[in-house]
Amino acid sequence: MERIFLLLLLLLLLAQWAETSHGKLKSQEEKNEGTSERVLIRSKRRWVLTTIELEEESPGPFPVKITELFNDKQDDYSVRFSISGQGVTKDPKGALGINEQTGEVYMYKPIDRETFPVFYVEFDVFDAKTGKTLDKTLSFNVAILDKNDNPPVFKPQILYIQVPENIKEGVLPFSLQASDKDQEDSDNSRISMKIVSQDPALPKFSLRSISSVNDSTISKIYFTGCFDYDKVRTYRMLVEARDHGQPSLSSTATVHIGITDSNTRAPVFIAPKYDAQVMEMETNKEILRIPVQDQDTPKTPASRAVFTILKGNEEGNYKIETDPVTNEGVLTVIKAKDYERTTLTELEIGVANEEPLFLCVDGKPVSPIPETLKKNSTVKVAVKVIDVNDPPVFQNKIKVVYRVEEEEPGDVLYTPVVTDEDSDPANIRYKLIEDPAKWMSIDPKTCKITLAKKMDRESPYVRNDTYTVVMLAIDDGEPPATGTGTLVVQLGDKNDNKPHLTSNNSVMCGSKSDRVIVTAEDADAFPFSGPFTFTLGTEDQGLKSLWRLEPSTGQETSLISLTSLPYGTYSIPLKIADHQGMLTHNILQVVVCDCGTGDVCQDLLPRTSSLHGAAIGILLGALLLMALILCFCFFCECQEENKFKRYLQFDGNQTLIAYNDEGGGSVCKADPQLIQSPTGIICTLKTEQQSPTNHFGNLNTGTIQVSNGFRGTTDLRNIYGMSTSWTKNSRNSTYDTVWSGLSKSFSFNMEDFLEMKLSKLSKELQDFPEYQPQDYSSEGTIINAVSLDKLSFGSTRDEPDLVRNLGPKFTTLDEICQKAIKEKNIKL
Repeated sequence: MERIFLLLLLLLLLAQWAETSHGKLKSQEEKNEGTSERVLIRSKRRWVLTTIELEEESPGPFPVKITELFNDKQDDYSVRFSISGQGVTKDPKGALGINEQTGEVYMYKPIDRETFPVFYVEFDVFDAKTGKTLDKTLSFNVAILDKNDNPPVFKPQILYIQVPENIKEGVLPFSLQASDKDQEDSDNSRISMKIVSQDPALPKFSLRSISSVNDSTISKIYFTGCFDYDKVRTYRMLVEARDHGQPSLSSTATVHIGITDSNTRAPVFIAPKYDAQVMEMETNKEILRIPVQDQDTPKTPASRAVFTILKGNEEGNYKIETDPVTNEGVLTVIKAKDYERTTLTELEIGVANEEPLFLCVDGKPVSPIPETLKKNSTVKVAVKVIDVNDPPVFQNKIKVVYRVEEEEPGDVLYTPVVTDEDSDPANIRYKLIEDPAKWMSIDPKTCKITLAKKMDRESPYVRNDTYTVVMLAIDDGEPPATGTGTLVVQLGDKNDNKPHLTSNNSVMCGSKSDRVIVTAEDADAFPFSGPFTFTLGTEDQGLKSLWRLEPSTGQETSLISLTSLPYGTYSIPLKIADHQGMLTHNILQVVVCDCGTGDVCQDLLPRTSSLHGAAIGILLGALLLMALILCFCFFCECQEENKFKRYLQFDGNQTLIAYNDEGGGSVCKADPQLIQSPTGIICTLKTEQQSPTNHFGNLNTGTIQVSNGFRGTTDLRNIYGMSTSWTKNSRNSTYDTVWSGLSKSFSFNMEDFLEMKLSKLSKELQDFPEYQPQDYSSEGTIINAVSLDKLSFGSTRDEPDLVRNLGPKFTTLDEICQKAIKEKNIKL
């Protein structure tokens, strides 16, 4: 039937291509209505092709003629035939060919249908002389007739599977698959499977086909009965797959089935009863190990034990777990047992496996499992509670009391209630084990807690306003048992701390700011701390004209400079009051300096604003010393040459000095003396009168009164900042001469001079200079004497004249000093 169907299909195709392409289209123009008609004339088919049948895997001999071509152009032309497409110009090349003169088609080699089920070929006809195509190309599909040349194939041919021993009878969770490459839906590809052999024979296996997908057939494996791991652990089965072609072809596959052990034997206890004991009030301790036996494969779900406490653990005092290494049951007490209430507990413990028990009788699974098989799966355990010395127990483990700090000692804070089931309360003794500040005392018999010292809320031992005390109670048992209780004292605050500055030093960058932040703090809590009230700590209007505090209340304030201040250190007294009015006095040291672009002082502070008291005293002494030396140098009147020589006899180091003076004079016989007066310092020079005819007058002493100031101008009266009192003699010319010489010698700014001298000293000596006493009374050369040039600072313009006129000027100064001493009635 199939061959007849293919022949009819080929004839139909030939009929379509055999229609003639000759026709003549006649057209006739008709003038009415401007219409035209085309007439299509049907012609006969020009190609003629006999039936083509290609047999798969034809044995030959080759070449084999399969068909012959005809074309009606053969009557008019000398033609040449050609063939192309699959089998000729495309794979499989060389399978087909044609005789170009006769049109006979040949097959030259076998063809595999499974590789090329259909050939697509084309035929053409040409003029043999000119090579011109004489007709349209004839396309033709050549079907290959199938031959049963492929047997069924298993995927895979060897199959290994494993099933548990306790699997229920029925289908196994695996399948067999086989396929055939021959033509689909034909007998050549239709497959049937069967079990050829099975070893061992029981349980019985069978195959059942479940589906056919494309060219594959799938079958499931069924069995009836039970597996027994202890008897048979592997099965071997040979399966055949056969097609229905002619001749029929077949193949085989081998299936290996492995059996894994299941829980077919229940675990059993070795002994029927066990005894254990636990100390009273003991917790989290292993008290018993219970071994079991199981004949299933070790360390598998079939043999791993699962223990359960069936009875006797209603209060949850015990638990039992499985040791994964030994497979024993570990019994543990997890909640304390009280001996006074319970002395003996009987537990019933059961055991099973992680995997449910499976039982097969006479090849049939048994469910449910009879209780007779579980008789050895339970055991009794007697747990004895051993009495121990119970510790004392505080009725209140934690007690909170409220007190205010700084209360007087002697107050009873707390008397706890302590009980002990094994001891007489009178035999319990108490002590403190935690009292970090030692504020408490405890009665060792009654545990009464008494305040022994005042409590300070600001103490480092108080945290979050609470102070914690821990008490210990010790009974008289063997060994003694102890219990603890805690007393928490919640401390209230008092205003017992004064506010103070967080920092007493501050820096004001005078080049870019006129204020500093002042911050206060108080150890007390609100409302005994801030907000604070800030005021200046003095009523001095001069200070108030320089500084202002703004705002006056708050946690901090700003100290504002009202004027442009010289660089230096300023001590500002402040008064700070807390929220309740408690007042404190503080001194804030403010350093005013140039910070440049940063916030740190760059230059050294000027000495005029930050000199220490000792430094000021040293500077005053230096100024007075220089004044005395000048007085000694400028105004001392020397004696005549013969009297001077006699004076030199008393000097251990005699030196002849010419003064070029006419008239009498006085010789200095004593060092200048400094006398402190209420209005300043008096310089006193004692001289010896040499001649009554001295034109300077009869004055024996001279006095210069100097104030304690620093700053001055070019006038000697203003060098020390205040007026200088001079006592003149009757001759104003003499006074004017002396004053004129001194004025010329001191025509400079004393402040600039001192700063110049100080800048040459080291930083340490600037603040605390050290001076050693020097001897300047001798005339002549003394090796150990320090040169006066180190102290001289006279004008270079007047210095030569001053040296030449030293005698008369010094005499006049001596007279002035003597007269001042007499007028003020000063005793030397």
